[in-house]
Amino acid sequence: MLAPAPQPINLAIVGVGNCASSLVQGLAHYADGRNDLTGLRHWEIGGYRPTDIRVAAAWDIDSRKVGRDVAEAIFAMPNCTATFCADVPLSGVKVEMGRILDGVADHMADQPADRTFMVSGAGQPDHDEVVARLRAAAVDVLINYLPVGSREATEFYAECALAAGVAFVNAIPVFIASDPAWAARFMEAGIPIIGDDIKAQMGATIVHRVLTDLFAKRGVKLDRTYQLNTGGNTDFLNMSNRSRLTSKKISKTEAVQSVAEQRLEDENIHIGPSDYVAWQNDNKVCFLRMEGQLFGGVPMNLELRLSVEDSPNSAGVAIDMIRCAKLASDRGLAGPVDPAAAFFCKHPPRQMTDDVAHAALEAFLTSAAINRPA
Repeated sequence: MLAPAPQPINLAIVGVGNCASSLVQGLAHYADGRNDLTGLRHWEIGGYRPTDIRVAAAWDIDSRKVGRDVAEAIFAMPNCTATFCADVPLSGVKVEMGRILDGVADHMADQPADRTFMVSGAGQPDHDEVVARLRAAAVDVLINYLPVGSREATEFYAECALAAGVAFVNAIPVFIASDPAWAARFMEAGIPIIGDDIKAQMGATIVHRVLTDLFAKRGVKLDRTYQLNTGGNTDFLNMSNRSRLTSKKISKTEAVQSVAEQRLEDENIHIGPSDYVAWQNDNKVCFLRMEGQLFGGVPMNLELRLSVEDSPNSAGVAIDMIRCAKLASDRGLAGPVDPAAAFFCKHPPRQMTDDVAHAALEAFLTSAAINRPA
């Protein structure tokens, strides 16, 4: 007898930007397995398929998105990511005005309209209103896609998730899952959380980590390295204000340092967003250099250029994170889901090498064992 199909995963999205656009397009593209499954690591996770994820609520602050169906809002300016699924069906869910707080940097107001946010004048919801909406929509998982540097806004929605009993997926580098105090709160509330800062499918961080690990495994001493990234989406424009980059630089740097044979001194490692190039749109270009020593101390260096469409590069990971969060909820787990966080995130509560994280994730997906912190 076949097992009954699981109930849909009701998803709430905070920030209907490029990443949300790729995610929602992906849900339509892979619906019912009607297209080639290239790029999708897992067709099923705990019995859940991409088809089972349903957008039940969404918040944004841009007037071109607020009040529109999610399926229409994902293609509204200033979104500029690739359209790989133009026929996204209407969801019946309209984007609601979100809480701004520190979600919009001051310098964004001075940019052309097609490159920045046009803040809606609609009334902003308070904590109780967001919690009520999450409950009314029977939301299972809330994913945070706010701009980098949005600490106050991220904490606002994390508080709402706690109050509503909703699993939290933190795709940005504001430290919630990896902050012991926040992790303890989710544990005490009996709610799973996966974060922080999504690690793209084939992005600069995973490539840099793999090469750093390779140096260690092949006995090559890594002396110094840099990773420079350019892009033209609102994420890069937002990050051109360097004051919003503190946690992002920590997240990306620690992701590489954690797999190095020996930690590099601060002056010998530089990782972070480097510049905003408008015409690149959602294309992200990474310039990577690594300098080291081979047998006998003989020097070597490696240079690599990686070009990817930034938002689709994270969407496949997001689909898996959402389903892992729901699976954790189904199993009654609470607090950080370490295997998923270590594999999918740059700054998880517990760093692992990628091969260890992969094995831990696969074990989590096939086991009903409870994942409790020591």
